[in-house]
Amino acid sequence: MNKQDLINEITLKKEFSELPKKDVELAYGHFNKDRYVDEEKIKFTRDLLRKVFSAFTSQKILSIKNKSPEWILKKHLSTRERLNHYEEIYKRLFRGLNKKLSVIDLGSGINGFSYSYFKKIKYDIDYTGIESIGQLVNLMNNYFEKEKIKGKAIHLSLFELEKLKRLIKDVDGKKVVFLFKTIDSLEMLKRDYSKKLISEIIPLVDRIIISFATESMITRKKFRVSRNWIINFLKEDFNILDDFELGGERYIIFGK
Repeated sequence: MNKQDLINEITLKKEFSELPKKDVELAYGHFNKDRYVDEEKIKFTRDLLRKVFSAFTSQKILSIKNKSPEWILKKHLSTRERLNHYEEIYKRLFRGLNKKLSVIDLGSGINGFSYSYFKKIKYDIDYTGIESIGQLVNLMNNYFEKEKIKGKAIHLSLFELEKLKRLIKDVDGKKVVFLFKTIDSLEMLKRDYSKKLISEIIPLVDRIIISFATESMITRKKFRVSRNWIINFLKEDFNILDDFELGGERYIIFGK
């Protein structure tokens, strides 16, 4: 099969059917080598995509109806551990900023369902979630419409950098970017892309927050993973405003 036929075959599985073509092509590129037969290219690409996109996502939330935001947040591994800490996290992330802000949540997953916590800490947030999994985009947009929330989710690959920059430029007001547990996934598909992404978007926004897990979401054991490559990059090139750990997740807040 040619490349396009293989890509089409890879995305026949429902869990990959609504991923951006760009992301699938990047994953496929890791295995588009002569030493792999077509069946291996398909299998290994799906395995990588599953590792990048499906590791945190319960299949239950892809087709749910009439469930509370809290129920949904509990079903997604990356938001479950934040559930008891959202108010404290958001207070700290927004410290020193005006009460009216625009949040651009890159690789948002279902984090848009935490919108009520913005209200609880008295912030007026215009929320934009950027997400590769189309089913999660639809889920969030249905929620925003039903609850009449000032939010929207957009189906876009974070590797479509020029489109992403145009989108950020079009957002009004003070801008805060979330990159929650997204760095590792980006690096799986394209090494050092996180540095490029941050460098390109930081002139357009007021503040960026990255986060990464510091302990296993299943066993709660601490990781021994060093992320000095990204931490040193941030310290050398940007102004670190805060760095803290809460609920098994480390948050680094920085600006220009």
